[in-house]
Amino acid sequence: MEQHCKDVISCPVGKTDCPLIAEIERLKEQYEHLKKEYDRVAALSQCDPLTGIFNFQYLQVSLEREMERTRRTGFPLAVIMIDLDYFKKINDTYGHQAGNAALRWVSRLWRDSIRVNDILCRYGGEEFTLILPATSLRKAVLTAHRLRTILADAGFEFDGREIRLTASFGVEVYKATDKFDADEFIKRADKYLLEAKTKGRNCVCSQQDEGTDAGSEVLPEERAALFITRWQISG
Repeated sequence: MEQHCKDVISCPVGKTDCPLIAEIERLKEQYEHLKKEYDRVAALSQCDPLTGIFNFQYLQVSLEREMERTRRTGFPLAVIMIDLDYFKKINDTYGHQAGNAALRWVSRLWRDSIRVNDILCRYGGEEFTLILPATSLRKAVLTAHRLRTILADAGFEFDGREIRLTASFGVEVYKATDKFDADEFIKRADKYLLEAKTKGRNCVCSQQDEGTDAGSEVLPEERAALFITRWQISG
């Protein structure tokens, strides 16, 4: 299309080396540069600069979008609130550089352990939120247990020293018939996270799943709509 437009442009005064065409080419190159810069800034605005995963702002937008999708399709939506246990001790013992390195490491560990349509965000500090589209409570709880085990079994090394990390998990699910909003959804999951911390940490808490698992799988046409772009973690 661009090549066609260029072909039909002719110099109004019939010059072979037309300054008008040269100016159009210059503006075209400038436009392409600005578009790339816009896309770069837009991507950064969705990312947490420390960990490279999605940030709190993207969490808010994504949660609203996925809740609307649940109301439209009937697929359940799960949210997992996660808090790294005793994280302040890492900063106090090894320094904030170790703490930052640990956050990057944990983000990469979990990002590589979830589905492509799942949305991992940094909620703030050492807290994370995982959005699981088209996922029942039972499967979300199993996912939380798997992530908990992966973290507990993996050893994070910093300056030649191994630092053991664990996390607490709170799981909640949203169904098409539910009436609460995104803020309440997060509060409900956070309540179970607090329960997990109260019970001694390094565990998963949720409500009893009284429903069935029917309808929790992603259909092919829905899977295509659920795919999202991941921002790669640097370092």
